[in-house]
Amino acid sequence: MMKTFNGVAATELLIVAACLANAQTSTDLEIKRAYKNLIDAENRHDLAVVKGMVWDSPSALFVAKAPVGWRGYWGIDDVMQHLHDMYQQPFRIDPVYEEEKVAFITPDVAETYAPVKITVAYGGQNPAPKPFIMVLLWVRTPKGWKMTTDIPIPVPPDPAPATARGKAGN
Repeated sequence: MMKTFNGVAATELLIVAACLANAQTSTDLEIKRAYKNLIDAENRHDLAVVKGMVWDSPSALFVAKAPVGWRGYWGIDDVMQHLHDMYQQPFRIDPVYEEEKVAFITPDVAETYAPVKITVAYGGQNPAPKPFIMVLLWVRTPKGWKMTTDIPIPVPPDPAPATARGKAGN
């Protein structure tokens, strides 16, 4: 009787663990879907859709190239004005979705990480695709997941191998 009880208890634990794993996976998929929808809207330069996906808060943050240097654009109005200005010139984001990762800080706050190529002419940039790591923070609201923070991190080129550097100096 005890062996049967232990077997049933073990089976129930496995079922609970599988359900929890699936719940995590479905929330991961919600975030990944929100990220893809945001990127698609940005690539269409669809300000209305993008605005609906950004957290309506003075704490919303978009870090980006400014006409001079880089800066943070704070609050939904500042973020949307910057996006409007960027969309007047070539702008496109091409993520490597297969490498996108989701990390949950709490059940209602998540972070996405994805390597991307960003093509942008804003602020005097050459509109050639450049590699970035895109880090976004998301918050779950009554209206669904909203992007709270967007931080693109430029990826510098790999340094030349030591042998190539040594030959260049000769």
